[in-house]
Amino acid sequence: MKIPYGKQWISEEDKERVLEVLGSDFLTTGPFVDSFEREFARYVGAKYAVAVSSGTAALHLAAQALGVSTGKEVITTPMSFAATSNCILYNSGIPVFSDITERGLLDPSLITQHITDRTAGIIPVHYMGLPAQRDQIFKIARENDLFVIEDACHALGSKYKGSSIGDNRYSDLTAFSLHPVKHITTGEGGVITTNDEEMNTLLRCLRSHGITKNHEEFKTEHREPWYQEMQYLGFNYRLTDIQAALGLSQLSRIDQFIKRRREIAGIYDDFFERYSGKIDVIHERKGEFHAYHLYVVKTENSRMRLELFNFLKQRGIYCQVHYIPIYWHPYYREAGYDKEFQPEAESFYERIISLPMYPSLTSEEIQYVLDALRLFLE
Repeated sequence: MKIPYGKQWISEEDKERVLEVLGSDFLTTGPFVDSFEREFARYVGAKYAVAVSSGTAALHLAAQALGVSTGKEVITTPMSFAATSNCILYNSGIPVFSDITERGLLDPSLITQHITDRTAGIIPVHYMGLPAQRDQIFKIARENDLFVIEDACHALGSKYKGSSIGDNRYSDLTAFSLHPVKHITTGEGGVITTNDEEMNTLLRCLRSHGITKNHEEFKTEHREPWYQEMQYLGFNYRLTDIQAALGLSQLSRIDQFIKRRREIAGIYDDFFERYSGKIDVIHERKGEFHAYHLYVVKTENSRMRLELFNFLKQRGIYCQVHYIPIYWHPYYREAGYDKEFQPEAESFYERIISLPMYPSLTSEEIQYVLDALRLFLE
C-alpha cells in the first residue's frame, strides 16, 4: 500500500459538473463562480463569499483590504504554513509572532504583550481544523482597535461555541483554502468571507486587477458603455468556472466528508488510548467542533518522531510534519527573526507528526496504518 497524509476525493458527479462547464460558453469567471460563492456563504453563515485563486490569494487580499501597509505590524502564530505571515509581507507589513498553546493554537494570554502603536491586526489560525479561541482573540482586538483575519485554510466545517468558522462573528474577514488536501477542492482555490458589503465590493475589485466595470462604482464621470477603470493595484486572483463547478459538486458532500474525517479521528483516538505517555493526542474541548483537516499527534521527543516517520515511510505510509515554525525558514532568519524565539512553538514542532487523514481512507487502509503504528510502539 501507499497511503499519503491527505488527498482529494473526486467522484463521477464531480467530473460531470466539470465537463458541463467545458461544453458551455464560460470557462473563466462566470455563473458557476456566482453559484459557488452563494452556496459557500450559505454554508458558513456569512453574507458574502469571494472566490479567489488560492488560500494564499485569499490571505493576501484580506490583508490588503484591511489596510496592511508599510510599517504596520500584524500579530500571528508561528505554527502555520508560511502563507499566513507572508500575506503581511506582501503588503509591506511586519509579522509579529506570538507563541502558541500546547494544542498548537495562538495563545490569547500572550497577545497583548506584542501590541504596540504600530499594530494593525491579528491573524489567528484554526490549526488542523481545531478552532482557536475566537471570542477571546476578538475581544483583545476590539479593545485595541485591531482587525481580525481568521486563517481558516484548515477549518471549513469547524465550529466554535455553535458559531461556524467563516461566519465572521469574531472577525472582519475569514480566509479559506480549496487545495486538494483540504475539506473540499477546486484544484487550487480559495475563498474570503465577509459580512460587510463595502468590503465585499472591494475584494471583488482587488481580485480582478483592481478594475471595475460597474458605473455605480466609478470614481470618474465617464459613462461610455465600454468604459472600465482601475481603482486599485489589484491582481489576477480570479477563480475559473471550471474550478467553481468542481467546488459546487464537492460542497454538496462537505458534511459527508467531515463526518468521515471525524470517524477516522475517533478510530485513531481509541487506538492511542493504550499508548498514553508514548503518544499524546490533541483533543477538541467543550464548545469546539474539530473538522480534522489534519490528525496531529505528539511523540515523546524529536528522535522518536523521526524514527516513527521513517518506520511508516518504509511501509508506504507517508506522513508529514505541520509545521516548521515559520521564523525558522531562511528567508525569515535573514530578515532578523531569531531561531530560539517562541518556546512553546519550538517544543511543539519537535514532537508533532501528521498521520493519514482524508475521507476516502478505507477500513483496510486504516487497519494497515494501525498495525504499523502498533508494531512500532510495541
